[in-house]
Amino acid sequence: MNTASRYRLQHFIPWTQTKIYTMLVLSMVPTLLFYFFNWKWLAIPWVPVALLGTAAAFISGFRNTQTYNRTWEARQIYGAIINSSRAFGIMVRDFIRVTDKNQEAALHQQIIYRHFAWLTALRFQLREIKSWENVKTRSYNRAYLKYYKVPEWESSLEEELKAFLPEEERQQILSAKNRATQLIALQSAQLRSLNEAANISDYNYVALENQLKDLYDNQGKAERIKNFPYPRQFSSINLYFTFAFCALLPLGFIGEFSKLGEKFGEGIIWLTIPFSILIGWVFLVLEQIGESTENPFEGNANDVPITQISRNIEIDVREILGQKDLPAPITAINNILM
Repeated sequence: MNTASRYRLQHFIPWTQTKIYTMLVLSMVPTLLFYFFNWKWLAIPWVPVALLGTAAAFISGFRNTQTYNRTWEARQIYGAIINSSRAFGIMVRDFIRVTDKNQEAALHQQIIYRHFAWLTALRFQLREIKSWENVKTRSYNRAYLKYYKVPEWESSLEEELKAFLPEEERQQILSAKNRATQLIALQSAQLRSLNEAANISDYNYVALENQLKDLYDNQGKAERIKNFPYPRQFSSINLYFTFAFCALLPLGFIGEFSKLGEKFGEGIIWLTIPFSILIGWVFLVLEQIGESTENPFEGNANDVPITQISRNIEIDVREILGQKDLPAPITAINNILM
């Protein structure tokens, strides 16, 4: 997530420079052929170009709206995880009772730390690269990685879990296919044991289980977005329409500027190049922005900052337990939070 008021041009232009080069080639070649080789047939009427541009603008707008909705839904999911985590922390502290206060505090910490392990396992699962994601397959995205780091790619889940789980439990979780799911299952099993031992009343036990259910619901929603890509047919048609329009755009400008050339001279035809680059760049960048927004957990600079959110949850819930030695909040690097 970018925390600045806007992207700086020194970051945005390099990120989109391949689109500028594409339009430079697409506009220069027909202009050179028209001017030096007298290929007059390259000039086409503006009407079909405008109609195709309208269709491309419509489908780009539709795609960008839907991909933004995916990102906003992902942020809402993590907002719900924040609320459920705080509620779970308070319930664990106040509902679970043991005669020995030291034993009670240790029990509270064990359950809460397992919740931190769940947050950790979930974010590692969401940062796994899928075949349709593009943060590492597109050259401009790979180049932009120099401005930030993805914590889940810099460390391992095995190391991160050492701070929250005992060795036997950690190995059990690491052997599971869906680690986050099994961590909540362990929470439920322990809560059942505590209820049977009369450390949690029946009513409070049901309330705690409902919190686990809410966490499962939000995990499932996040996995749905992660594991189901933006429909490829819509993504493909947007790409095809945009490139078709950008390819025809210089030909339409040649037709218009060749008419003006009769009044202002043949040299005006060279304006085809800058105008084509500018307008084509706008459409290609809209397509690129939609692409960078459709997978909100992939590790892109525009993703939902699940690492930072997880750390804030950890700080909040540790304070609920009365701990004073708190981890530092995660801060932005080059105005980017992950």
